[in-house]
Amino acid sequence: MNFSGFKLLRVLLLWLLLCGASVQAAQVAVSTPAAKAPASKPQQAAKSSSKPAKAVPPPKPVLAPPAGNLVIIGGGLRADNAEVWQRIVQLAGGKGARIGVFGSASINPEQSAQNTINKLNQYGAQAFFIPLGVTLPNSDYRKAAEDPEVVAAIHSATGIYFTGGDQARITRALVRPDGKHTAALDAVWDVYRDGGVVAGSSAGAAIMSTTMFYDAKSTLEMLKQGVTEGNEISAGLGFIGDDVFVDQHLLVRGRFARMIPVMLKKGYQIGLGIDENTAMVVNAKRDVEIIGYSGALLLDLSAAITDRGIKGFNISNATISYLDRGDKFNLVTREFTPSPDKADNKLDPNQPETREPVFTNDILGNNAVLDLMVNLIDNAQQEAIGIAFGNPRDAYPDIGFEFRFSKTINSVGYSSTEVEAYSVLKLRMDVRPIQLQAPLYRYR
Repeated sequence: MNFSGFKLLRVLLLWLLLCGASVQAAQVAVSTPAAKAPASKPQQAAKSSSKPAKAVPPPKPVLAPPAGNLVIIGGGLRADNAEVWQRIVQLAGGKGARIGVFGSASINPEQSAQNTINKLNQYGAQAFFIPLGVTLPNSDYRKAAEDPEVVAAIHSATGIYFTGGDQARITRALVRPDGKHTAALDAVWDVYRDGGVVAGSSAGAAIMSTTMFYDAKSTLEMLKQGVTEGNEISAGLGFIGDDVFVDQHLLVRGRFARMIPVMLKKGYQIGLGIDENTAMVVNAKRDVEIIGYSGALLLDLSAAITDRGIKGFNISNATISYLDRGDKFNLVTREFTPSPDKADNKLDPNQPETREPVFTNDILGNNAVLDLMVNLIDNAQQEAIGIAFGNPRDAYPDIGFEFRFSKTINSVGYSSTEVEAYSVLKLRMDVRPIQLQAPLYRYR
């Protein structure tokens, strides 16, 4: 091979080597795309593993405390009790106030409501009937409780009134079988939250707390046998809040003692029992004012204890007070304000009115507990005793109860300068079972 041919061969070999390197570089670039691969893999993985996003439920609305007022009447409200009727109308807006009346507790809802409507209108209101009740003829109360027209009528009111009867009929009409509010009950709450008044008498008062008496036995039987959910007690509507238990017809029917087993069972520290023809007005600041004919008993079990070593119902260190008409008590601060006619007439424990022993053999009788408390607070005696026992033909006739009331360093009394009336604060009350001799008496 001459020199020129050799030179040509070298050039050809060099060209082939350069072409092979270019092909290899291209293959490497195709098999390892440095710029795209890292970015594309996460995108593909996210696409293949993605699921439909779940809807996040909106936060539940925070409901403001009710701006309205409660008027809780102990039953037996007389037509001439102007102080109570006028206060209801006033709190609903005054003359011409629209007040929706529920007769749901009654066996005859329309007639019961009409009686109340007439009285409210007599004191300046424009009251009207809410057609909702389990015993209302030709009406499906379940449908009525969700009826937009009924709901609109409730919303048009600035006041609501529940008449007396059977409180279980009220809750049955206004609460769904699953325990949720009907549209009608939500509307009542709207009226209350927006500043309206919710009033109720007797059964209409019982529904005011979260627990109410349902099919209650006698007071003595409940002390002996206790209370059971769904029998003696059930859920109320809770307008006053979940920290206060409410009872009615209190002094006239001697019901104060039946509040205690319920409060212990359900964990209430404060109980308010209002007497007949009398009302408790509870405002948005939770001030309680007593108006009307009589007063209310206040039970405080915050420091009370029970002794499990004692067979049967018992309680020690409960506190009992009597709030008379015109008195005020704040449920938050627990502060008491006497009525103006008592403000400057606080009883002096060093100058008692009497020195006689105080005792009653029927503490559950009509006004018996109030008489005992008044006689003790202005007395040189430091304690008083009341006994409760039943008919010899009752169940467990040999079981009774001793109620012992004691003055403490915190006990205070006030006397009115205008009438014979007292306020009694913070007496200690201890209750324990006693064994009665059988027979309790013999003929001479």
